[in-house]
Amino acid sequence: MELRQLRYLVRTIELGSISQAALDLGIAQSAISLQIQRLEGELSTRLLQRTATGVIPTDAGLAFLSHAQLALRHAEGAATAARQSRLSGQVSVGLAPTTAGVLGFALIEAMRHEYPDIRIHLVEGLSGHLGEMLNARELDLAVLFDIDQARRWSIQPLVDERLFFVCSTDGLPRALPTRFTELGETPLVLPTHRHGLRRVIDAAFKALDLRPTVIAEVDSLSVLMHMVARGMAGSIQPWAALGREREIEQTLRWAEIEDEGAARRNLLCSLSEDELSPAAMATRALLRRVVQRLIADGSWRGVKTRHLDSRSVDLGSA
Repeated sequence: MELRQLRYLVRTIELGSISQAALDLGIAQSAISLQIQRLEGELSTRLLQRTATGVIPTDAGLAFLSHAQLALRHAEGAATAARQSRLSGQVSVGLAPTTAGVLGFALIEAMRHEYPDIRIHLVEGLSGHLGEMLNARELDLAVLFDIDQARRWSIQPLVDERLFFVCSTDGLPRALPTRFTELGETPLVLPTHRHGLRRVIDAAFKALDLRPTVIAEVDSLSVLMHMVARGMAGSIQPWAALGREREIEQTLRWAEIEDEGAARRNLLCSLSEDELSPAAMATRALLRRVVQRLIADGSWRGVKTRHLDSRSVDLGSA
């Protein structure tokens, strides 16, 4: 019996619907149904009864409900006690420049509030370089886009970022493209091929048998976005790149690319579970909560959360 099974069952009974519970919890409806079925199998009894309008608890479900609610309250109390136990130490976190722009300050601010005795060492760099640092044990965790170099990492899906065409308010084209085929001869400034984002963009163009009109390759995000704001070229970037800019409404225009491949997968990677300190584990959990808050309040647009329905993946030695 698992806490998530209790949580799924209680929320389903409270809302009277598996689909509504799935929306409220932000997970797939099938995941809730599967876990409730497993719980019923373990108890050898039906806990829910389907109706024309949703589900209602059986007599066994009602009897189980109050105990499940109490168990969840006790678990939450234990978690709160653990969070308030004054964890201390230093945790090194690696973020790509785009990700750091939207997540970096928010994470540090949340850490100062919830874990004031943990000192954050935030490193900004390209995904490949951060991966090397993680392998060298110079980082505890990092948000990466490429895991080809993974050794013994724990890897959790974090978010998928949609890509946007970005240009100056004074630049061309007049009608913003929403598909790669509409870019035509539009001049672009993109990161170099060392950058994970560039590989995503090139793969999307190649799938359509197209070639972008690249007038410059720049790995410095600040320089790249300055070129865009000055009207020298457009670019293809995730929303996080825009989040670093001031007064973007006055300097930039953007449109989400609708093509299927126009997205970048973000992975929350850390040292293996047996190597992570309690402070690093707390930081990793808080980072996920901060990401969810940024998405919910509109600070990080064009992002879809990736639900973690299982334990993090240990790739083993490479």
